[in-house]
Amino acid sequence: MSLATFENYFLPGNGREVVALLQEYGERALILAGGSFVHGLAARDLLSGVDVFIDIQKLGLANIVTDPDGLQVGAMTRFTDFEKVPEIQNDPGWGAVKDALSYPPAQIMNAATVGGSIAAVCPYFDLPTALLAVGGKVKVESNTGSREINLKDFSTSLFESSLGVDEFVTGLVLPQPVSGSVSAFIKLATNANDLAIVNVAVQINLDRSGVCRSASVALGGGVNEITLRSAAAEKLLEGQKLTDELMKAAGTAVQVDISPMADHRASAEYRSAMASVLTERALQRAIARLTRSS
Repeated sequence: MSLATFENYFLPGNGREVVALLQEYGERALILAGGSFVHGLAARDLLSGVDVFIDIQKLGLANIVTDPDGLQVGAMTRFTDFEKVPEIQNDPGWGAVKDALSYPPAQIMNAATVGGSIAAVCPYFDLPTALLAVGGKVKVESNTGSREINLKDFSTSLFESSLGVDEFVTGLVLPQPVSGSVSAFIKLATNANDLAIVNVAVQINLDRSGVCRSASVALGGGVNEITLRSAAAEKLLEGQKLTDELMKAAGTAVQVDISPMADHRASAEYRSAMASVLTERALQRAIARLTRSS
């Protein structure tokens, strides 16, 4: 369906109006944030059954607030503004987010929004994988008020989320990384403008002796219908010193938790193999970043 064929376009001025529209139109309605994902769906004729457009640009959701607990990021925050946040640029604990924002071309950086990238529930996107690794939470609003959903619980299946029928994403909460934390992200794609074939983000926290106190290993890019964390790799890393052998073993361990898809860009076997390789490389990148910051 072309965007020009939408029967109704709404530009609500507050969250109550958005909720009312979602209640009225249900699955016929689609939230518009930056528009890059919607444009992609329209280009591929994937908007069947959608004829209501709810544009949330007037809700004042483009704010970024820094406090001792971390970052509060509005859903309408553009990638280019998110990338410029000093904490994202300078804190190695959020290095994965910085890495993920280094890949998109300028056109996407200037249009895509943080909230839109999350709400799309597209496993091929980069930023949600990085946000999952660093423990992000999604802020949502509904008729009964607001709540937060752990990002690991947000995606339920391909393009499907745990949002209620009258809920919409209003922002993101990123917890302040604890001392000794470092993270990194890496992706495999055919070219600079392509969606990920596989992407991986890791966050690790090391004590003074170099032992891993906690680990988060997130994968996306078609290794499953949703972006996910690898419990097998995390369990292997925690309580251990991160040697080259251990990081390689963690790469192998992720294969226990993934169910790669096959498409015209890559076979399931290739995605599985590259998930292992990229996990090892992401861990190596994180360790190198920690060394530079110490």
